[in-house]
Amino acid sequence: MTQTLTEEQVWQALKEVMDPEIPVVSLVDLGVVRDVQVEGDRVTVTMTPTFSGCPALAVMQQALREKVLALGAAEVEVRTVLEPAWSSDWIRPEAREKLRKFGLAPPPVHGGELNIALEEPVACPYCGSYNTALKNSFGSTLCRAIYYCNACQQPFEQFKPL
Repeated sequence: MTQTLTEEQVWQALKEVMDPEIPVVSLVDLGVVRDVQVEGDRVTVTMTPTFSGCPALAVMQQALREKVLALGAAEVEVRTVLEPAWSSDWIRPEAREKLRKFGLAPPPVHGGELNIALEEPVACPYCGSYNTALKNSFGSTLCRAIYYCNACQQPFEQFKPL
């Protein structure tokens, strides 16, 4: 006899699925995983990628599917929804600190006021100085920008406010 999975068990397991591009935060921490539904031995995970054309989308879907199957689900559907579009405001506070410790400046919480967020100074994740300069709007991934800290002379990336 198999035990029925609960939504809480699935959520807890999904907290272990790390972002393939930022291995210190989970897809749950980033707010990419939006919903979990359990109906008997069938589980549906709904996700919204940070960008609709995210190159890691298939990797994330497979990792989520495998994690839930490992819990004992007979069938797992990973649904991708693009509306509402993912927002950097969905990043959990504890994940913002993990990003900073990783050397990636977290985005400001903007509440939809992106023009204001894009004009805000960016603190260096290494020394905390706001004496930083944008060097390139495009970093190693679509969701990052490259900055330079004039105080500690360290280059770094910022997770863009989206």
